[in-house]
Parts: sequence; structure tokens; C-alpha cells
Amino acid sequence: MSDETIRLVTIGRILRRRWRLLAVLAVLGALVGYGTSFLFPPRFTASASVLLPGAWQERELLTQAEIASSSVVVDRAAAALGWSGVTGTALQDRVSATAADGNIIKISGTAETPERAQQLSDQVAQQFVTFAARIAGDSTDPAASQPEALRQMVVQASRRITDLADAADPGQTVESVQTRTELAKLRTALQDAVKKLDQVDPAANRANMVVMGPAARPTGEAPPTRMQLVVAGALLFLVLAVIGHLTAARMSRRPRTEPEIAAALGSVVLGTVDVPGERPVHRPQGRGPGARLRRLLGVDTRWDVPAPQASGDEAGRQVRYRRVCARLRDRLPAARRLLVLVPDGDETARLAAGQLVTEAGGDPLLRVVGVSVSRPLVPDRDDESGVLVVLSAGSWTAGELTGIAEACADARHKVVGAVVAGAVRAPARTAGRPPEGAEPETAAAPEPETVPEPGTEIPAAVGDEARRGSG
Repeated sequence: MSDETIRLVTIGRILRRRWRLLAVLAVLGALVGYGTSFLFPPRFTASASVLLPGAWQERELLTQAEIASSSVVVDRAAAALGWSGVTGTALQDRVSATAADGNIIKISGTAETPERAQQLSDQVAQQFVTFAARIAGDSTDPAASQPEALRQMVVQASRRITDLADAADPGQTVESVQTRTELAKLRTALQDAVKKLDQVDPAANRANMVVMGPAARPTGEAPPTRMQLVVAGALLFLVLAVIGHLTAARMSRRPRTEPEIAAALGSVVLGTVDVPGERPVHRPQGRGPGARLRRLLGVDTRWDVPAPQASGDEAGRQVRYRRVCARLRDRLPAARRLLVLVPDGDETARLAAGQLVTEAGGDPLLRVVGVSVSRPLVPDRDDESGVLVVLSAGSWTAGELTGIAEACADARHKVVGAVVAGAVRAPARTAGRPPEGAEPETAAAPEPETVPEPGTEIPAAVGDEARRGSG
């Protein structure tokens, strides 16, 4: 299985086992997004289009778009609008221009109301056309930049040629030759002027930009809208919650392997046993508003425990229990009485302890006792030969297991070993008689004894001495 598949399975497990918490966080994020929308007043955007006649290259269109959104054009638009307290600097961030297909410059203006947005975009478009025409009309060469002056020059030259032609002597005198020479020079100057005029006219046409009608009045708000902020807040909180779960799982230090559990308890692991059926829910005991809130949100159960794997037959599971009992007899050849500690809330371990009691059959004699992992308290040693800890893997931290071991040492008990219980899926059976050779199902596990809190009086049974607890 690839890492990507594992991540998808993990995320699916988070969504399935923490859906209540994720739903509450999503609603909280939506409320935060709704509150944020009041910090951003509604904005409306209108757009006006300016057509640039002639042939334009792409870089020239980009230059014109930069000019349309420049501070010079925006300042002129702000002065023409005359809005109270609104300067060109304030409008600079509200105006944008882009080059579209077909030699069109699209100018967009954003304002608090649709009417102002329409006025802003129309005014910026008008000021851009005026400013662009002025730039096209300004040049250091008056003859090349003023078409009307060139036309006047042509008219004057034509008149002068006509006058000289009428006064010229058709003979071959020196004066007539000079006159004809001057006429030829004037004709050359006239032709040059006409050529310059032809060259200037296309540029003048290109500078003749056209505003393609007034901007349409916007009917909807510009993003981000209130609904977009609400959805974004819900998604943000949901993603952060999933990332938080993944980070917590990556940084978790809960022992999962047998060597880690043995090191935390300071003992050895005698074996691993299976508990058939779906994994029982691990709900730590607790009271008060905090515990009720955790149960309501579903955070009182572990989400990072994988689903139970498929199990073998009943005979194979019972072999594991018998082997654990045999190892106990080998480790305790003389004394045959043990105290079996089960962490409170570990339902898998409780069922496994009950099955161990059934398989042991009194040899050794096992007594199941529940112990709190938050404040571990173990009964004082009487005639027990030690303590056997039964727990499920990955459910408790190393500190909690160390606390149980210290409580056993404080009560003068020796931890002779640990048994790791794991939930497995029992194979489906058809209704009717069980298969041949299968052993009957075991009875329900007995409830473990509960050790009272420190300072609580323990009534003594008739003929027995009152036990005292230490932890």
C-alpha cells in the first residue's frame, strides 16, 4: 500500500470517527467568516471598454493598459468626480486595466455602491482617452506631429509655385532658368511635406481611441462576498482540524510494539491475545461538564486505532490464551495466585482478562482488578505472587504505563509480565449449529474490581482483615 493510500485511509478514519467535532468546528469557522464579513464592506465592480483602432502589438497594448491605471489618469478621474474625501491615491487600488482581445482595454472600477462603481470606471476610461490623445499630439518635431501645420505648408507651397509659374519667362534667359530651378525645389519640398503628412495620419488614427459605451451597472457584489467568507471559514477550520489530528498522531508517543510496552512497564510481554468482534469503544471514565462535552463531541474515544483485522478460528485464539497461561506457570512454579490489572476504560483488555481467567481454570488463580491510569492505585500485597498487566496496544502513553508500574511497586507487587490484547473481526457464521470441532463461546468477562480512591474507608469482610490501598 502506498503512502498516499495510507493518508487517504487515515483522513477517512478521522472524518468517520471525529465527524461531530469536525461539524462543530466547521460551524464555528462559518460563524467566524460571517463575523469577518462585517469588517469588509460590500464592494461593487463595473467595467468600461476602450477600443484602440489600428494595428497594435501585444507589448503596446500592455503599455496602454499600464497608462490607463496609472496615477496620472486616476488623479484626473478623482478630480473630475469630486467625491468628498476621496483622492487619487485612495482610488489607485480600486482601478485596474487589462488588455483584451481585439485591441480593447478593459478598465474596471470598484466602489461601495453600484452607482459609484459605474461612475468611476466611466470617468477613468474618459480620462485615459484624453490623456492618450494628448500624448500622441505632443512631439519635439512640430512638422511631424501637427498634421494641420503640414497641410498649411502644402497649400502655401502650391500657391507659391503657381505665382512663380505665371511670372516666369518662357525664354532661355538666366532669370527664367533660375525661376524654373526654384519651382523644382518647391515641388520637391511639397512632395516631402505630402509624404510626412501620409506618415503622420496613421498615428493620428491610432490615437483616436473610442470608449465603447458606458459601463454596465453591477448587480452583484465583488468577491469576497459574505457567502464566500462563510464557506472559506468553514473549510479553513475543517482543514486545520484534520491537519491537527494528523500532527497529533505523528507526534504521538503511545507504545504500540511489545518492546516499547515492556520497557514502559519494566517487565516482559508474555504474549499477544485476540478479542473477537468489533473493537470495543474506549471511553475513559469521568464525570462533570468536561467529560459530558467530550462524550458529546466524540473525542473521548481514540480515532487513530486501526480497524480490527480478520481473525482465524476460535481454536487458534484459545491456543494463544493457553500459551500465556503456560508461560505464567513457568515463571511462577510455586505460588499460583496473581493480580490481573486492567486499565479503566480499556474494554478490549477487560474481555481478554476475562478469557484468561476462564482458560487458567484456577491454575494460576487470577483476580481481575481495574486501575485508573490518571491516578493509579493498586491494592496492597496479600498472598499474591505478583501482578499481570493486560492492556491493548496504542491506547496508553508511556507515562501512564510507567505510573501503573510505580503504583505496583508502591504496593509491594512485582510486575511478572504483560499481555497485549488486540481486537479482531470474527469470521461470519451461518445460523444454526456451530461447525464441528469448534469450542463453545466463552462467557462474558467478569467486571474487574474497582480500587477506591485514597482516603476512602474499605469495609472488611467477616473473618478478613481490611485491606489498605497505596499508590
